[in-house]
This record gives sequence, structure tokens and C-alpha cells, in this order.
Amino acid sequence: MRFFLFFGTVQAVLLLGHWFLYKTLISFFGVNQPTKLWALRFILGVLSISLIGSSFLSFRYSSLPIRCLYTASVSWLGIFYLLILASCLAWMIFGIVRIFHFPMDRRLLMSGLMALALIVSLYGFWNATNIRIKTISLPLPNLPVAWDGKRAVWISDVHLGQVRNQRFAQEIATKIQDLRPDIIFIGGDLFDGGEAMDLYHMVEPFSKISSTYGSYFITGNHEEFYDNTPYLQAVRRAGIQTLHNTKVEIDGFQIIGVGFRESRNQNRFRRVLQEIQIDRQKPSLLLKHVPDNLEMVRDEGISAQISGHTHQGQVLFFRFITSWIYKGYDYGLKRFGELLVYTSSGVGTWGPPMRIDTEPEIVVIQFSKPR
Repeated sequence: MRFFLFFGTVQAVLLLGHWFLYKTLISFFGVNQPTKLWALRFILGVLSISLIGSSFLSFRYSSLPIRCLYTASVSWLGIFYLLILASCLAWMIFGIVRIFHFPMDRRLLMSGLMALALIVSLYGFWNATNIRIKTISLPLPNLPVAWDGKRAVWISDVHLGQVRNQRFAQEIATKIQDLRPDIIFIGGDLFDGGEAMDLYHMVEPFSKISSTYGSYFITGNHEEFYDNTPYLQAVRRAGIQTLHNTKVEIDGFQIIGVGFRESRNQNRFRRVLQEIQIDRQKPSLLLKHVPDNLEMVRDEGISAQISGHTHQGQVLFFRFITSWIYKGYDYGLKRFGELLVYTSSGVGTWGPPMRIDTEPEIVVIQFSKPR
């Protein structure tokens, strides 16, 4: 019931938004011919239901036509969002012009704003494919000599699925291998649903990455919507160790991983951390998908936490929302008392395969002793 309520709400919002875009276009361009009006209604009507329709198909089937249809629908979602922003701006400018009685060509105004929206869309699609390498230094108290100068790679939010799949994974795996890391951390949302797809085939390029201490994975919300078993099986088959509410200690360094579902419930999360029995005299690193409940992490004496999930908003203006929700810990390296927190913007995309006002990144973590 909750599932259908969610999709019903999304569809209602999409219908309302497309109706607003339709009214804006016919008003600013002066469209009044019945044939053009019906054509515009039909096109926007089809586009308004394309996302939900292609989503239901992608849940059950995986083929080239389905992938193309789904990619087109989520790409339109990004363009549509920018066109809605352009429409709102057009009405604001029009209102100001009316108040002060300035002359204005409404058609020229809307044409310019639509062109700008399309240019920004193209930039967003390109920017999402231009993966950056971000290097940070993580000074940890009591760091063993064996770990001083060691390098980890942290990736999150790859979102392998109908839009980006095995080829994208191969690109990321090649970039990681070129960095020659000592250890690799994969921070959840490795998959973007995709139950109908061959999950191991998508993640298989990661099995070929070599590192001193191997690769470790924690679940994100996209692996925990339903049964996480198929995702965990694919990851393990690729030779990646899953840290699910447990820790490993390597040369005196504690690496802790908590699953998304447990980390979202405060009582369960606190109990998991206590049962892990973290040694406060040794450095520790928590892999946790979402950068929240930082008080509990700090109080357990954990040295540092690395997270993802937020995408730093991914598209225009959404970074303000993620910053508000996660109290400024939605991106970058920051302190929470004695706890160091790094939140990545992620390497992939969810929904529209575009990034505006944020960058996809692979993070290189350089471990060091405090100076």
C-alpha cells in the first residue's frame, strides 16, 4: 500500500508540473491553434507518465529497449526540472515588468530561458560523466606505523542499473586500479535497484582490482529497499568482503561497517556499535552510508566516519536541502567534536544522469598521524 501511495504521489506531482509547463508555454508563446494545442497536450501528457511507466517496466525486465526508455524518461526528468525553474523565473520577470510597465517580448524571454535550461541540461549530462579524483588527508590518533602513509579509495553511490551498468563499473574500476590503493571501501548504493538485471555482470569489473588489504562493502538504502540477498551475493561473488554490523582489525586499525537498515534506527544503531566492542585505544574508521547520528558515533570513541548518500544535492539548488537535512555534514571533511567526518558527493547519479553544482568523485584517503 505504501509503495502505491508513494508512486501515486510522485505521479500527481509530475502531472501538476507538466500542466504548469503547458500553461506557461501557451501563454508566453501565444499558442491558440487547436492542432498545436492538442499536439502539445499529447506530448507533455506522454512525458508526464513516462517516468512511472518506465520505472515499473525496469523493475521486471531488462533489455535494450527498456533501458533506452528508462534512460530517456529519467533524462527528461532532469530537463523538465530545469524547464520548471525557467518557467517560474519567466513568470517572476513578467510580474515585475508588469508592475513597472517596462516593454518586454514575452516570446523572446521564454525562448531565452528555455535555451538556457537546455544548455545547462547538456552541461549537467557531461559533468556527470567527468569523474574527479579527490584526495583528502585523514589524521588519526594512535595510528600504527604500518598505516602511516597508506592510501584507501572510497567510492559511494555508484548506482549501477538500467542507466549505468557494466561499462560504467569498468571505467571506475580502471580509475581505482590506476590509483594503486592499499584498501578499497565501497559505501553503499552500489546498485540502483536493477533486480531484473545480471547483478554480478555489472559488478564484475571490481573483482579485478588488486590492493594490499582487499575491498570492503556496506549496504546503502538502494540495497535495502527489499531483500538485500541478491546484492550481497553479487558483491561476495566479486571477491568483495561485506561489513554488515561488524569490524575487522588490520595491523592495529579497526574498520567498522554498519548496514543501512540498522544505522537508520537509533536504538539498533547504538546496540550494534556497543556489540562490536570498539577499542578506544586503537584508531577506528566507520563505514556508514548516511552522515547522521554523529553523536552516537562520537560517544563510542570512533576516530573517523566516511559516508555518502547525499550526492551533495546532485542538481541545482538541492545542495541547500541536503545541507539543511544533514546539518552541514552533507559534503566534505569536517569535525564533530573529536570525530572526523567525510561525506562524499558520490561517483554516480540517481534519477537524471546529470550533475549541476556538484561533481562526481572518487576519494583517495591518505592516512597519517596528527601533526
